[in-house]
Amino acid sequence: MTDTDRSAAAATASTGKQPFDLGTGPGRVLVWFYGVFTVAAASRSVVQMILDFGRAPLAYVLSAAAAVVYGFITYSLVRGGEKARRTALVCCAAELLGVLVVGAWTMAEPSAFADATVWSEFGMGYLFIPVILPVTGMIWLRRARQA
Repeated sequence: MTDTDRSAAAATASTGKQPFDLGTGPGRVLVWFYGVFTVAAASRSVVQMILDFGRAPLAYVLSAAAAVVYGFITYSLVRGGEKARRTALVCCAAELLGVLVVGAWTMAEPSAFADATVWSEFGMGYLFIPVILPVTGMIWLRRARQA
């Protein structure tokens, strides 16, 4: 039995509640999306910073920041436990705030960005998944607490 299994068993025994389950359904899909977006945002920002950082440093740094946020959420979801669930919930809220601020900023002042970020125009370049993902994550994480 791993430490995570022991923690889950202890949580179930003490509270009567199951920790959030990533093995099936929405939890698995959420981890998958965050994992893919971690790799996508990190890859994009690393390549852009190496090849042409001087062209759009703000956009590339914001994409790197998005990758860090996605990675931290992915890690928290996989780690499991109540503390990780709360951490992931706070990070999803911070992610949503970032998407809304950067999205509004890119719409209001497009000249500030010489190139797009992951969160530009509310994630339009990524089919608006960057704005949908944190909302979905927060809903799922709040429901997971109540389960």
